[in-house]
Amino acid sequence: MQATKQEIIEKLRGELLTWEGFKPPQPGESQHFGLGTMETAFPNGIFPTGAIHEFISSSPEDTAASGGFIAGLVQKLLSGGGACLWISYTRRIYPPALKLFGVDPDRVIFVDVPLQKDLLWVTEEALKCEGVATVICETKELSFTESQRLQLAVEKSHVTGFVLRKDVRKINTTACVTRWQVRSVRSQLRAGMPGVGHPRWQVELLKVRNGKPGNWTVEWKKQDFQTIVKPTIAEAARRYA
Repeated sequence: MQATKQEIIEKLRGELLTWEGFKPPQPGESQHFGLGTMETAFPNGIFPTGAIHEFISSSPEDTAASGGFIAGLVQKLLSGGGACLWISYTRRIYPPALKLFGVDPDRVIFVDVPLQKDLLWVTEEALKCEGVATVICETKELSFTESQRLQLAVEKSHVTGFVLRKDVRKINTTACVTRWQVRSVRSQLRAGMPGVGHPRWQVELLKVRNGKPGNWTVEWKKQDFQTIVKPTIAEAARRYA
C-alpha cells in the first residue's frame, strides 16, 4: 500500500529528530523524566538529555529560583549514576540546601573559577567527560559561538549541561536546545500550619528546538515536580458558593 503524504511527512520528521539527537525511546525504556505535563513540550514527549539548556535570570531572586529548579533536574539525572560539576566564578549555592531537592552534596563537585573569562573553557572541558552525569555553569555572557561549542561537546559525550545566565539585560541568539525563565511564586501553606510551603515556581519554556514552548506553575513536593492546575472560573465559583 502506498504511503500517504501525511505518513511520509511524519516519517521525515522522525528522521530529522533522530539526526538532531532526539532519539525515540527504546522498547521497555522509561519515557518520563518526572516533569509531568511539561514533558509534552519536548520532541517525542521526552526531556532532552545530552543537550545544553539555557536559563535566563535578571535578578538574584530569579537566579535562586532557577538554581532550585535545576537542582530538581539534577536529582533526576544523578539517579542513573555519575557526578555533577557545578562551575561558577561567584558561588552562591548553599550545598546543604541541595538535600531539599534530593541531591547529595557529596555527589556535586564545585569548581570555583577565579576569572570569568575562563568559565566557558572549563565548562566545555567538563562536558567532554563521559563519566559525568551533568554540568552546571553560572555565567553572565554566552555568545552563539560559545554555545555552539558547548552543544557540540555534549553531542559527543551525551552529558547534559545547564547554563545559568545571571543579570541578563539583553537576550541574544544561542545554539542551546532550550531556553528557560524561572521565577519564584508564593507557596501555599497547609491549612492551620505555619511556616513556609513547598518551593513553587512560574516556569516558562521560551524556546525548545522542534518542540512547543509553554508556561507552567510548578511545585517541588515529595521529591518530584508537580504541575499546579489553576481552577477554572466555574470551579472557583462553585468552591466559594
